[in-house]
Amino acid sequence: MSAARPEDWRQRGPASFPPRWASAWGDDRFGLWADLAVAGVLQRLRWIEAGSFQMGDERQPDRQVETQIAAGFWLADTACTQALWLVVVGSNPSQFSASNTTHPGSPQHPVEQVSWNDITAPGSGFLAGLQSFSQGVPPELPTEAEWEYACRAAARTAYSFGDEITLAQVNFRSGSDPAAPVAVKSLPANAWGLYEMHGNVWEWCADGFDEQESLRIGAADPSATLRAPRGGSWGSNARDVRAADRLAFPTGGANQFTGFRFLMRS
Repeated sequence: MSAARPEDWRQRGPASFPPRWASAWGDDRFGLWADLAVAGVLQRLRWIEAGSFQMGDERQPDRQVETQIAAGFWLADTACTQALWLVVVGSNPSQFSASNTTHPGSPQHPVEQVSWNDITAPGSGFLAGLQSFSQGVPPELPTEAEWEYACRAAARTAYSFGDEITLAQVNFRSGSDPAAPVAVKSLPANAWGLYEMHGNVWEWCADGFDEQESLRIGAADPSATLRAPRGGSWGSNARDVRAADRLAFPTGGANQFTGFRFLMRS
């Protein structure tokens, strides 16, 4: 996928446009977008076109895997905000909220302190609650492949911005350490209109590590269910906010470094 004229996008977008859950839609320099309205909170999603890419560490090209994304999907252009989580779930677990007097957040900061289970639990998780606002279309977490594909936005470099980053592009730990996450859309979007794919908060993916891979990485409990947050956080160094970097984390774990973004399939 690459930058394209609006008329090209109208030919290359989803078969059904606009999606039935959209309250508004259009196209711009990044491509097609559609807004999901949730009790007064708007979440913009970007159409991510099908394609293929080299998945994995660009420093080890012999170990990268040619990966096909067979179908396009709609991906939230930001991590889930505290405002969106609150209207869906009814409470805000975030450490960096408006009530934090030391490092205050805001409704537009990413929600954190949420586990994979909190997000995906059938019936009670965030995604189940969000479905009541999406005209029955089930929201999902992206797979690791979908997440990395969208993060790279056709770039073959360590970051979607190139092989080097600055604090003007990414919220990560450097010589002048950031103390907290920043509000979504505080930093530049990648070439596909997605904000803070590097840094700010790690983002849970749908899949992750099986028991064999858990053994290989030396997990404390290889039989535990592990999922893979991606993208690094405000507390990560530059190496850990690369497009290819991943963690292994128990599905019940939650911390102030980790949030998520969701997708909708066409």
